[in-house]
Amino acid sequence: MRIWVDLTNSPHVLVMRPLIEAMREDGHEVEVTARDFAQTIQLLERFGMEHTQIGRHRGGRMLDKAVGLFDRSLALTRWARGRRFDRAMGHGSNDVSVAAKLLRIPAATAFDYEWATVQHNVNCRLCRAVVVPDAIPPERLYRYGARGKIRAYEGLKEEYYLAGFEPDEAVLAELGLDSSRPLVVVRTPPDVSLYHRFENDLFRRVLERLRGEQAVVLPRTEAQRDELARAGGFIVPERAIDAQSLIAFADLVISAGGTMNREAVALGTPVYTTFEGRLGAVDEKLLREGRMQRLSNPDEVALVKRTSSTGERVRRDPRLLVDRLLAP
Repeated sequence: MRIWVDLTNSPHVLVMRPLIEAMREDGHEVEVTARDFAQTIQLLERFGMEHTQIGRHRGGRMLDKAVGLFDRSLALTRWARGRRFDRAMGHGSNDVSVAAKLLRIPAATAFDYEWATVQHNVNCRLCRAVVVPDAIPPERLYRYGARGKIRAYEGLKEEYYLAGFEPDEAVLAELGLDSSRPLVVVRTPPDVSLYHRFENDLFRRVLERLRGEQAVVLPRTEAQRDELARAGGFIVPERAIDAQSLIAFADLVISAGGTMNREAVALGTPVYTTFEGRLGAVDEKLLREGRMQRLSNPDEVALVKRTSSTGERVRRDPRLLVDRLLAP
C-alpha cells in the first residue's frame, strides 16, 4: 500500500515517526510531506526522515489560516496527483484532508484535543477515519461530522510513540546542565508574545518565578526565542534538541501546551499545566487521576530534586495506532 503522511507541526513528527517506521516494516511505501512551522523541519532533519517540504505557516489570524489552508492544500494536491496513493493521513492536518478529498484518496485524521472547532469541522467531515483517545466522549465529536468514523484507542498517544524510547543523558551535557541542581523544563504557550500579548499573566509570573534557576525554556517560535533572550535568566536551546530525554531527567515540567504535559506523564515526571483554554477530556482525566496538576500560583512551585518517578511507565504498541489509521 502507498501511504501519504503530512506533518504540519513539530509534535506531529514525534507522534508519526514510529508509526511510519512500523508501516515501512510491514511493507508499505510511505512518503512524507511537511510544513515549515516551529521546529518541524529541524526535527525531521535531526531524525534523518526523508520528506518533501511544502508550504509554511501563514500566521495566527483566522484570515491567515484560511489563506494558508487554501494555498497549501492546492500545493499538496499538485504534488500528490499522479503518485497513486492508497491512503493519506495526518495528525490534525487540515491540508492533507482537503487535498486527499480532492484527489479521492481515503484519508484518516488523528487528534487528542476535541475543542479545536474549526480544524475538526474540516478534518472529521472529509476523512474516513477519526482516531482519538477513548477518554474523549464520542458525542463531543458528532457535531464535527465524526459519527460512525471514530476509531478510539486506550491511554495517551504519548504512551504509543514513546514506547521504545529510552532517555539519553547526552542532552544534559549539550545544554551544560548541573545534575546536582533541580532542573525545570518549561514549554511556552502558543501566543506569539509571552509578556505583552499573553491574555493571562500566569505564564509571565511563572517565568518571573524561575528566572535565575536552572530552567530550560522551550519556545514555540523565533519571536518567543528572541523575547526570552532579551529577558535573560533562562536556558533557551538554539535548535531542536532531545526534549523527551530532557523531560525524563527533569525534576519538574511546567507547560502551557498539551503534548509536553502528556509526555511528562508518560515518562513519569511531575508536571504542572498552565493551560488557560477549555480543557479537553484527556487533560480532565489526568487532573482527576492526579497524574497532572493545575498551576494557579507560581509561588507554590517547589524547586527540589526528585528521588523517583511518579509511576511505572506504560508502553503501548504503535501498530495499534497504525491499525486504526488504516482501518477501512
